[in-house]
Amino acid sequence: MESGPPVFDKPKVELHVHLDGAIKPETILYFGKKRGIHLPADTVDGLLKQISYDEPETLTHFLQKFALYMPAIAGDREAIQRIAYEFVEMKAKEGVIYVEVRYSPHLLANCGVDPIPWNQKKGDLTPDEVVSFVNQGLKDGEKDFNIKVKSILCCMRNKPSWSPEVLELCKKYWNDTVVAIDLAGDESVIAACSDHRKAYEEAERCGIHRTVHAGEVGTSEVIKEAVNILKTERIGHGYHIFEDEQLYKQLLKQNIHFELCPWSSHLTGACKTSFEEHPVIRFMKDGANYSLNSDDPLIFRSTIDTDYRIARDHMKFTEGEFKKLNINAAKSSFLKEQDKKELLYKLYEAYGMVKSKEF
Repeated sequence: MESGPPVFDKPKVELHVHLDGAIKPETILYFGKKRGIHLPADTVDGLLKQISYDEPETLTHFLQKFALYMPAIAGDREAIQRIAYEFVEMKAKEGVIYVEVRYSPHLLANCGVDPIPWNQKKGDLTPDEVVSFVNQGLKDGEKDFNIKVKSILCCMRNKPSWSPEVLELCKKYWNDTVVAIDLAGDESVIAACSDHRKAYEEAERCGIHRTVHAGEVGTSEVIKEAVNILKTERIGHGYHIFEDEQLYKQLLKQNIHFELCPWSSHLTGACKTSFEEHPVIRFMKDGANYSLNSDDPLIFRSTIDTDYRIARDHMKFTEGEFKKLNINAAKSSFLKEQDKKELLYKLYEAYGMVKSKEF
């Protein structure tokens, strides 16, 4: 972890962070013990040695980490509400004033989901109830820590049968923290399969916002599919866009927002280059619409400051660039127009840009 003052100590906006990848290790240990669930270690240090890492690996290696600790949290109402609440506290401490947090309701349930995840025994917590407990935790956190939080529900590429319910939950909890649908998981699985496509078509019809993990480890074709077939408004990661310059130019014109996660892209093997030659630099130089995000801070032992530090130290990012990318993040957020205006005003004020009438 870094020490010293944050690289950018002004209010920030974060759009790409996974709730189940942002849990406090202490909370995992507490519920593991309370519920009698075996964990790979019984101290914070021991647990972090098992579930976090700081040298580049594969996406598969990264995804295997969840199975080590998710059984302690999944299927437990108190645990789910608490991780949501503590997430808000964590982000407030990092100087984030608006965050969109994403998760798969099915991966936290132990009932009404097939297959039941993490080898859990069947219980009585459905994906629908998961959403209501996450919402409660997020709303309590908003009140206590004075930041604004919305949530995004994830479909999983390899579980198309879950997608219709994810869409229904987006509708049911629309603006009760939920603002968008996402598609995450193994990019080698075709996203345009009918259940995912139908969910996205219906989301668009109902005015539910859409983002898609695409071009993280997958090719530019996956991004093309996300934009043309799923009609996504934002791309999660998208580093492989540069394999198709024509597509990249089209997305620049459309002002599509890229949710970039530099430290994550290094550790998952999504980007094999050094930070000095990282795709983030090209987005920055081209004036693309993008944000910097922490993705899964528990597994990457990071905070949002980690990504800002990399951008400053290896990619020549200036304070002006940090301001600009946060303004772009706010503009590309899935807030209602009035809330978006208020958020932007807060940023302009904090950045000393109000007088210059730049909005």
